[in-house]
Amino acid sequence: MNDSLVIIPTYNERENVVRMLETVIGLDHPFDVLVVDDGSPDGTAQLVREAASQHPNRIHLLEREGKLGLGTAYIAGFQWALGRAYDFIFEMDCDFSHTPADLVRLRMPCANEGVGVAVGSRYVRGGGVVNWPWNRLMLSYGASWYVNIILGLGVRDSTAGFVCYRRETLETIQLNAVQFVGYAFQIEMKLRAKRNGFRIQEVPITFVDRELGTSKMSMNIFREALVGVLQMRFQRIFYPSKT
Repeated sequence: MNDSLVIIPTYNERENVVRMLETVIGLDHPFDVLVVDDGSPDGTAQLVREAASQHPNRIHLLEREGKLGLGTAYIAGFQWALGRAYDFIFEMDCDFSHTPADLVRLRMPCANEGVGVAVGSRYVRGGGVVNWPWNRLMLSYGASWYVNIILGLGVRDSTAGFVCYRRETLETIQLNAVQFVGYAFQIEMKLRAKRNGFRIQEVPITFVDRELGTSKMSMNIFREALVGVLQMRFQRIFYPSKT
């Protein structure tokens, strides 16, 4: 077992999953991978099982019944990782919108500088977005601006889903108390880490919109983030406590 685990949630990602697993496993730094599949009807899990048979100590599969949401998939993955001896635990998409080679760069602040959370950021100097329509880009950028106004999070890409956590960071977060499942989940996890005293550092990455498969984005996810940020602020005012 290596010291780093990459958690990749999947739902109908047969076009991408094998290539993604091969790419991550082939990086110079050794990363293990846990795929959390939400009952994909397209056979994604079977492809992961076949890949795992070729790399039994590197590729792992956690199957769940039904589409239960991105946030709960990551929570299940975090709990699986904390039950083992991983020191660095990553979130990553399966559709190559996150460049696998950037995992090495994302790990460095946590491994070498004692950072609690390293965020692959589209909105710091050196970061960027490729192939997004202008309205989606403005919506995403505006969401991070809104988060910082309401919560004072201090992270320019607060909804980013390409993240490295130190083990110690996740151990202090009450994972079963995390409320949200979409974009708001990403915000909530960063906020909980900050409230628990961990430093967050943004690492510039280029986000590339998926070429294969279908996006899981919906207006419900944006709506959850909009309302969820206000809920997080309300709870902080009236129920300030360790998270």
